[in-house]
Amino acid sequence: MKRSVSFSFAATLLLGVALPAMAQEAPVSDNGISDGGELIVTAQKIEQRAKDVPITISAVTGDRMRELGVSDLDELSNYIPGLNVQEQSANNPGIVIRGITSDSGSAQQAARVTLYYNGVDISRSRGSYQDVYDIERIEVIKGPQATLFGTASAVGAISIISARPQPGFSGALTAGYGNFEQTLLSGHINAGSDVLAGRVAFAWKKRDGYVNNLAPDQDDLNGQDQLGIRGSLRFTPSDSFTADLILTYDRQRNPGTAFVSKALPTPSGPGNPFGDAWLGGSPFSKDVLGKEKLGLDRNVYDVNLSFTWDIADDWTLTMVNGYREFDSLETFDADGSRAWYLEFAEEANGWQGNHETRFSYASDQFRGSFGWNIFHEDSIQRVPFSSEEGTFYQCAARLIPALGCIAADGSVSAAQATALLTGGAFTSIPYRSVFENQGKNDSYSMFADGTWIPAPSLEITAGVRALIEKRRSGFIASAPNSQLSLLSPLLPDAPLVPGQVDTAGQTFRTEDSFQAFLPRFNILYRFSDDVNGFATISKGRRSPTVNLGARATTAGPVASASAVAAENVWNYEVGLKGAVGIMSGSLGVYYQKYDNFQVSVVQPNGTTRTESAGTASNFGVEAEVYLKPVSWLNIFANIGYIDGGIDNKASIAPNFRGAQFRLQPEVQGAAGFTINAPVAEGIRIFATPSVTYRSKIFFEVPNSEAASQDAVTLVNVRAGVSLMDERFEIAGFVRNLTDKDYLLDAGNTGGAFGIPTFIPAEPRLYGIQASVKF
Repeated sequence: MKRSVSFSFAATLLLGVALPAMAQEAPVSDNGISDGGELIVTAQKIEQRAKDVPITISAVTGDRMRELGVSDLDELSNYIPGLNVQEQSANNPGIVIRGITSDSGSAQQAARVTLYYNGVDISRSRGSYQDVYDIERIEVIKGPQATLFGTASAVGAISIISARPQPGFSGALTAGYGNFEQTLLSGHINAGSDVLAGRVAFAWKKRDGYVNNLAPDQDDLNGQDQLGIRGSLRFTPSDSFTADLILTYDRQRNPGTAFVSKALPTPSGPGNPFGDAWLGGSPFSKDVLGKEKLGLDRNVYDVNLSFTWDIADDWTLTMVNGYREFDSLETFDADGSRAWYLEFAEEANGWQGNHETRFSYASDQFRGSFGWNIFHEDSIQRVPFSSEEGTFYQCAARLIPALGCIAADGSVSAAQATALLTGGAFTSIPYRSVFENQGKNDSYSMFADGTWIPAPSLEITAGVRALIEKRRSGFIASAPNSQLSLLSPLLPDAPLVPGQVDTAGQTFRTEDSFQAFLPRFNILYRFSDDVNGFATISKGRRSPTVNLGARATTAGPVASASAVAAENVWNYEVGLKGAVGIMSGSLGVYYQKYDNFQVSVVQPNGTTRTESAGTASNFGVEAEVYLKPVSWLNIFANIGYIDGGIDNKASIAPNFRGAQFRLQPEVQGAAGFTINAPVAEGIRIFATPSVTYRSKIFFEVPNSEAASQDAVTLVNVRAGVSLMDERFEIAGFVRNLTDKDYLLDAGNTGGAFGIPTFIPAEPRLYGIQASVKF
């Protein structure tokens, strides 16, 4: 029933639109570069030189990504100041702009960072991961951008723009191989005329896990197995009308995530995040958790239909319609040890539909747009749990002091607890529970932007989005009382996991409605045709959270609802952009002030809960510089500085007071150079060595030294040779050249039970790739 309703909604959006439109103008060229060699972006929904946009933006073309040797957002984020992307799993990406994270998996919580894919908001965490292949460019727009990218862009937006079909016939194919059995096969084929053109692109990436898993029935951990396929069709019957249809399928079958405990040993020795792991999961994994092995099964289906139509002199109608559906199931061993203790799965599925209409006007002295947006999402997050009761009690509470949880030799001493506590009547008592949170959210908004151009050197912009949203939450849980508690007087007659409440088959529901007005103001001043200054004031908003759970009473379970008010931020920014001689770049300085700053806090039962931490502030500087002394050499460097966190006020709870934002480095930077030089007729050599740096980060709020990572410096290199006028290329790459050990995440679900776990980041990865263009 849900599927039929969701597809009906998609059909209404995609087929019931009579007026033609589109989200972005047609690109200036097939790689987003103007005839003058300048990068063209569409951050303000029109084609502009990046330096003419009066907001801070970092944009990278697909060609530039290949030069750097990056093929995913987390790798790319190392080269963009103010952006940090954590991918502990394709099911759980953490996207950080200017120190503020958006990564909650709860269906009841809104995003802070808008992730846009071909003009459509895909920000729901479990459905947002998108492989980046055959990309025209990626734009990272910083600061609140409600009038441009909707309400979810409370701190910024990432816009992924895929390559569009072009007239003529062309194609490319890349194959690669590297350590850990890295295998890559990707490419595209393009064919068509000026009127109708099509393009099919794909990428298959596979890599064994880099964490050795001693469990005999499991795969090595932190591997990759994913496939992406995209089909695009462009219809251009006249110069005034263009339509694009884009169909995308994304699939992951990745092995398990390495949640490794430092406190609990393995047969290889003491717990070590950078050593061996023994993560075996639950013996009832398939029946209780849904999958036999640890790992991720994820599917994403995306449909995008967009049009552009020059309806009259100076007037353009644009429209974008999108439908996205995702389903994922990830099983993980949250205790980080061999014990049958904290074995979880997360099932997330949902769909979202988006429609936007925008009328735009442009003349010599005024440029403006207005329109409306309708957004609906319907999603769930379901979390099953499996454990053995004696093992759980022994590892959690040490009921038998001499027994312990995991012995020094890596054996599970806690597995004897059930027999000892029941006098041998039982040797094992399996336990299962499950909870599910649900979210149905509707957003209706109208927006308007206007730019007055009183002189060629000055542009003044003002805009606002008016928003009405309805948020509906649901909750259901099955958490039976412990069976062992009936046999041992030492244990309470309650669910195994403290704080879990059985809803007795009931689904609790609640809802609320909200309104908001989100403005922005911008000034652009041209000191010359090549150097611009800008200033901006904008307001961002993270939607309120309608928390819904359950609590036990003497009369039975009842709903436990609480609302966390909207998080509001005011952003103030000034900057310079431009080029002088061989140098080009940008400099931005910003200050952000937050009210009702929302944090996700892990609860003692392993769930997370949204809370208000009070006020927070953020001051930062971002700079990018490029030098091109000769045609074959490009030198680059960038840096971002952030002094931010929850305010240190007496009115703020002590555990939050003065805390640094989660995943926020104080300093982040990158530097390197690119050589692309001819050595003979039709032959070129190329190389891009680079260094990236990130200062200390905390993985949780409240901050904890145990859940932190000191500064990390990485060295990456990509180099090779191209032949036959760049039609054939062979390249080698090395990421993390010095084989630096560092953490991707720490704390996690295990931290709620007193045994934090740690996820190691990628070690040295290297390989070779061959490409052909035709």
